[in-house]
Amino acid sequence: MKYKLIVLDMDGTLLNSNKEVSIENQKALKKALDSGIQVAIATGRIFTSARFYARLLGIKAPIIACNGALVRDANSNEVLDINPIDKEDALKVIEVFKKYNVYFHIYDEEKIYVEKLGFSSSIYNAWNEDQSDENKISIEKLEDTIGYFKSNNINILKLMAVDDDDTKMDIIKKELEGINSITIDKSWYNNLEVMSRGVSKGKGIEMLRKIYKVEPEEIIAFGDNFNDLSMKYYVGTFVAMENGEEYVKKQAHYVTTSNNDNGVAKGIEKLILNIKNKY
Repeated sequence: MKYKLIVLDMDGTLLNSNKEVSIENQKALKKALDSGIQVAIATGRIFTSARFYARLLGIKAPIIACNGALVRDANSNEVLDINPIDKEDALKVIEVFKKYNVYFHIYDEEKIYVEKLGFSSSIYNAWNEDQSDENKISIEKLEDTIGYFKSNNINILKLMAVDDDDTKMDIIKKELEGINSITIDKSWYNNLEVMSRGVSKGKGIEMLRKIYKVEPEEIIAFGDNFNDLSMKYYVGTFVAMENGEEYVKKQAHYVTTSNNDNGVAKGIEKLILNIKNKY
C-alpha cells in the first residue's frame, strides 16, 4: 500500500518519556516528507504546544488539537474547524469536577485556564521559562471558574480532570455520562478528557482526508491510548505503540516498538518506506 498521509499522536507515541522527538524519529519523518507523504499531528494537547513540534519537524499539515475539537493551520494559524462544548453543559462538567475536588483545566483555542497549577499545566508553566513569546503557552489562573465562563464568551474546547483515585474518577465519569452533549475520553490512566459530542481525532482525520483528497486506505495513524482509537475507523492502518494500553494494542492493525525505542521511526520504515533490518 502506498500511503499518502501519516497521522501521529504526540504523548506516548511521537514523543519519548522526556517529551522529545528522537533523532531516529526525526530522520524517518524527514524521509517520509521528502518522498511526498504528508505528515500531521493529532493530539489532545493545546494547539500552541503541538505547533511547536510541527514546526520543529517541518510538518505543514493542519494540526488536530484538543482531541479533534480544533483543526488549525500550523503556519497561518487559520482555524479550519472548531467544535466547542455547549456552554451550559461545560459549566455542569466544571461543577462535577469541583464537587469531587479534583485537579482540572480548560482549553480554548489559545489558552489554558486553571484554578491552581498542577500536572500538565505545571509542565507547561515550566516550559514557558525557556520559550520565545510565540511558543509560550498562555495560562490563566482563575479565582471563580464558573463565574468567569458565565461572564465571558469563550469557546471551551476541552476540559480535563486528573486524579490518582480510581474510584473517585469512576464516579465522576458516571455522573458526566448523564450529560448528552459531551464525549468523554482518556489519554492517560488517571485522567478524563471531555469534548463536545462527536469530537474525536478520527473526525479530525476525516477533515484532512478531504483537504488532501486521499482515501482512508492511503492513511496510516500511530497512537497509544484510548483517545487515539477513533483514528482506526478513518484510516487504512492503525499502528499502536508497544507502551500503549493493552486494549488499544489489541484493536490495532500493527504494533510497533515503544515510544522510547523509536517506535514511530520503526513503523514508518517498515510499513511505509519498506526499509528492513535497519535496527
